[in-house]
This record gives sequence, C-alpha cells and structure tokens, in this order.
Amino acid sequence: MIVILKKEAGKPDVERFLEDVKKKGFGVHISEGVDKTIVGLLGDTSKIDPEDLLANDVVESAERVSAPYKMASRSFHPENTVITIGGGQQGVDSCIIGDGRSVPLIAGPCSVETEQQILDAAKAVKAAGARVLRGGAYKPRTSPYSFQGLGAEGIRLLELAKRETGLPICTELMAISELKYFENVDLIQVGARNFQNFDLLKELGRTGKPVLLKRGLSGTISELLMSAEYIMASGNENVILCERGIRTYDGYTRNCLDLSAVPYLHKVSHLPVVIDPSHACGIRWMVPVLAQAAVAAGADGLEIEVHCHPEKALSDASQQLTPEQFTALTEKLGKYAAVEGRTL
Repeated sequence: MIVILKKEAGKPDVERFLEDVKKKGFGVHISEGVDKTIVGLLGDTSKIDPEDLLANDVVESAERVSAPYKMASRSFHPENTVITIGGGQQGVDSCIIGDGRSVPLIAGPCSVETEQQILDAAKAVKAAGARVLRGGAYKPRTSPYSFQGLGAEGIRLLELAKRETGLPICTELMAISELKYFENVDLIQVGARNFQNFDLLKELGRTGKPVLLKRGLSGTISELLMSAEYIMASGNENVILCERGIRTYDGYTRNCLDLSAVPYLHKVSHLPVVIDPSHACGIRWMVPVLAQAAVAAGADGLEIEVHCHPEKALSDASQQLTPEQFTALTEKLGKYAAVEGRTL
C-alpha cells in the first residue's frame, strides 16, 4: 500500500503518523520526490482500509499496490534510482548508473586467467572508455570438467587491476561462503543460475554493496523483480537489473535477447537496467549489433566481454570481443547515445 502525504504536513505530525504505522507492525519505505512524499507500507496490509488512513490530517491519498514486488515498484519510488559504483577509495574512479545522462560500459574478460591477462584487458577496456572492469573469479559451468575460475586468487588479481587502472571491479558471487573475499569488490554480480538463490540474495541485502542481478535462463520479468525485492527487503536498495537473454525453442543463438524488457522494466520499476549482449547471443560478430540496439532501447548500461586473445580464452571464447573490436564499438555507441543526449 502506498500513502501520499500532504505537501503542507508538518514534520512532527508526519513522524507521529509513521510511528503509529510502525506500532501496528508495518515496515515503512519513504520516497521524497520534488512534488510529493510517498510512504510505502510493507507487510500484510490486507486488513487496512485506505479510507481509515485518510482520516489522518497528514494523508492526502492511499491506495493498494497490486504488484507483488513493493520496494522495486515505481509506485513506491517514482524517481529513478541512481547507483554509484566505486569511488570513495583513493585512486578508484566512480561510475554512476541510472542517471539518464550516461550509458556506462562494464567490460572485461569472461574469466580471470592470469595476472598479465587481466591487467592487459583492464588497460585495454579503460582506454576504450569502459567505466567498470568485469571478470569472473568464480565460474558456474555446465560441465564439471570446464574451467571453474581461480576463486579467491582471481579476486586478488582483479584488485590488482583496480589499483593499476582505477577501474571499479565487478565479479560474480556464487555462494555465501565466498562473500568474505568480496570486501573490495565494487559491484557484486548474481548470475542467471543463482537469481533465485534466496538465501544468497538475502545475504547480499545485508552488505549494502551494489548488486548486478541477472535474469535467469527461463526467468520471467516478475521473478526478476521479486528476486530484487529479496535484496531490497533485506536492507540493500542498490540493485541493478540485468537482461542477458532467455532460453527459447530456437538454438541459432545462445539465448534470445529480450529488448522489450528495458522499456517494460523502466515502466514498472525505478531500478537501473543493464543489457549483457555477450551472453545473449554467444556470437562475437553479433554483440555490437545487439549493444547498439540496447542503447537505442534505453538501457542504462552495458556489460560486454572483452579478451585480448579470445582464441586462447579458457571460457566463452566465441563471444568475447578483441580490444580493437571493443574500441570500434564504443565509438559507434557514443554516437547512438548522443542521439538521446547521453554519453558513455
């Protein structure tokens, strides 16, 4: 349920109203906009009559929210959420996602393989305009015999690349037990296979760190938003939604990129939306086309895989761009973004 407060409501009166609501066992989420203040009531509000709330002098209107996700809903939070990644650390750049003025690029190899490999990739993607370095330290693989990543050593190498380049780092968390290694990770990724690992999501809600939440292989938009709700309900509102393609009956590409998710998610939610064209298609030559389409669709950012020697990559070799291809792509993307008055 959302309650809109009157503009002229005094602070003491508002505080008394909020205390009264809390005493009745409801959580409170406050969103202060330019024109109005919205109070979201969290919990079982089925027994509350909106008309009863109107009896309070500070309340202008009250209505129920039909969506099962509350904190992720635009009804609760009309203004776009803007998330800062990195910054606050000496020598580390900051990246802003969701401000409507930029389309930042998160780029780097699928997997962290060696120190030289991740340093070379970090320097290459930064030179081309990337704002965040991505790299998999822990790799969920379909086959138990495939490269599983370097684990904690991979995170150490990412931290080294961060110190060398100033880029914030993004890597995937697969288990709660590994969270202790993520203290210096700026953006924690939840992969498609874990997007409904609810214990993991609740634990991420307690960290306060920005989270890049990927849609599951066969997940619905509603399920994606409910997974975001788990993180937010546990105390962390720094959630970025990521569309990375879903499975369909046709196998000509690795997945099917659902670009319609971008405008729809922007309509129903205030959270930023990022597109991952690399996993969406799994085909190197197709990645630039999908990336351009994503910018045109209004995506708040892109996550793109880049490897200095993709033919030698230990995972997902067929979808990773070379630094030269990535540089050429960023030049095109900059022109696409400029059409809407945005920058990379």
